[in-house]
Amino acid sequence: MPAKNKTKAKDNSGASSSSSSSKLKPATSINVRHILCAKHSKKEEALAKLRGGAKFDDVAREMSEDKARQGGSLGWKPRGSLLPDFEKVAYELEPSSTGAPKWGECRTGEGYHIIMVEGRK
Repeated sequence: MPAKNKTKAKDNSGASSSSSSSKLKPATSINVRHILCAKHSKKEEALAKLRGGAKFDDVAREMSEDKARQGGSLGWKPRGSLLPDFEKVAYELEPSSTGAPKWGECRTGEGYHIIMVEGRK
C-alpha cells in the first residue's frame, strides 16, 4: 500500500498527528469544527488565541471566514465528503471539546484550516 505522506498534520502539541492515529479506531463519520482563514497571519492569530486558552467555538465565531455563526461546526461528515487534505487531518484527530480542543491544521484551495473533532462513529 503506498504511503500518503504528502503533508504532515500538526496537532496542538507540535507533534505529527499521524503518530497518535494508531490509537484511534477507524471511523466512518466525524463531528467536525473548523476555523477558516484566507491569510496565514490570521490563522496564526487564531492559533495564538487557542494556545492562550480561548474556546474553539469562540475563536471560530470571531475569526473564521466560514460558518462563523455556528462556532465553526460542520456537523457530522461521512468519510469521502470533505476535501482530501482536510479529511486526512480531521480523521487523524482525537475527539476533544471546544473548551479543551485538540486541533490539526491544513491548507486547501479555500485557505488555512484549524480543525477539531468532537466525535467519531
